[in-house]
Amino acid sequence: MFSLSAKRRSFQFSHWSFLFGEIAVWSFVVLLVTGAVLMVFYDPGTARATYDGSYGPLRGLLVSRAFDSTMHLSLEVRGGLLIRQVHHWAALVFVAAVVVQLLRMFLTGAFRRPRTRQWLIWVTLLALALAAGETGNALPDDSLSGGSLWLIKSVVQSVPVVGTWMLSLLFGPDFPGDRVIPLFYGAHLLVAVAMAALLTAREVLVRRNGHSRFVASLPARRSARPMMALATAGMLIILGFGFQIAPIWLYGPARPTQSSAGSVPDWYMGFLDGALRVMPGWELTVSGYTLSLAVLVSTLVLPGVFFTALAAYPIVERVLLARRGRRDALGRPKSARRLARETGASGLLDRPRDTPVKTALAVAGVTFYGLLWAAASNDQIAHQVGLPVEDVTIFFRFAVLVGPVVAFVVTRWMCLALQQNEREEAEHGVESGIIVRSPDGGFHERLTPVQRDEPAITSGGRA
Repeated sequence: MFSLSAKRRSFQFSHWSFLFGEIAVWSFVVLLVTGAVLMVFYDPGTARATYDGSYGPLRGLLVSRAFDSTMHLSLEVRGGLLIRQVHHWAALVFVAAVVVQLLRMFLTGAFRRPRTRQWLIWVTLLALALAAGETGNALPDDSLSGGSLWLIKSVVQSVPVVGTWMLSLLFGPDFPGDRVIPLFYGAHLLVAVAMAALLTAREVLVRRNGHSRFVASLPARRSARPMMALATAGMLIILGFGFQIAPIWLYGPARPTQSSAGSVPDWYMGFLDGALRVMPGWELTVSGYTLSLAVLVSTLVLPGVFFTALAAYPIVERVLLARRGRRDALGRPKSARRLARETGASGLLDRPRDTPVKTALAVAGVTFYGLLWAAASNDQIAHQVGLPVEDVTIFFRFAVLVGPVVAFVVTRWMCLALQQNEREEAEHGVESGIIVRSPDGGFHERLTPVQRDEPAITSGGRA
């Protein structure tokens, strides 16, 4: 009985925004397939070897086994460069799809019961995707990944009390040491397994709870899943074939004292780079220990607050709404059964304009992230506009504080204005463009009544 119900509910899409989750799923499938191929040729060893491959400018240099195997895979294995670039593009697209999926669920209220666990799965997937990206980027052991190891070293050192101990676990007695690449390789594989388990759990929950829907939506389409699988895989192959990414032969092998000019992280880590650049160089001394707040707040406190807020928001909203709805219009307290019945009756997704505060919070968060992301290029912006980099940095310090507040106020005002416009249309009708003449000789425009779709509640909650 359960299998028939699950089959009837699964994989039906009635709105284009529901396909972001499918893009994430199939991007991860591409990641697994290409990653399995890369494992055959990649060597995570850190022993030194003389490069004697086909790329002349690097021939004769001492490189690690990790860098040598990545060069061999990229330039000498047939189709290896395509597989490697598709893998990298799939990682970028996967994180983008997860971010947009979370944004869609937040704006529409799809995180509410019975889908709170699905929301938590997506939040965890985003955190794991960032970890997988950082561990994966370090594996080629090129100059770009060597620069990211310096950043990881600084972040770990900023952790109070246990920072030095954690640093020795990662790198050993010396930096960068011979331990970090094999350790990151194992962590990369474990993170991939955890992500696969979470996506499997998400599929089970989707089959159990069914897909959400808006009041006005198109008929459900079962054929969307295979179409999205083909489209996602095809686009990733096109990206890998036609757009170069991570050319390690141009970067060269990692050197502890060198970093490529203009090095930037992948797009999803740009906000941390921007936070590091705009954060003042504050330090705090406690009991003889110096805390680097510039690094600690930017790279640990900020992401920690962000992911904690994402995970806790459904609970916070549920508590606030429960307090607000405990009494009816006459001030009488509602029973627990009535509260549960009214909560379960709201089985449809929100329109962003109907929840102005929540929508404004989302836009404020996106604005905050976007400003930090732009601040990661403060040196390039200063060069292009001809200003001192210090002035650009000061601008972003104020912008990341003022910008989200302005975005919140403007977005909330726009949502309220849209609601007011809908109320006026419902009361007076919509302009039809048809001019008619009244019996007394006057002219006026004929108004058409607004057609409103009624919510359709199904037995499965949100259909």
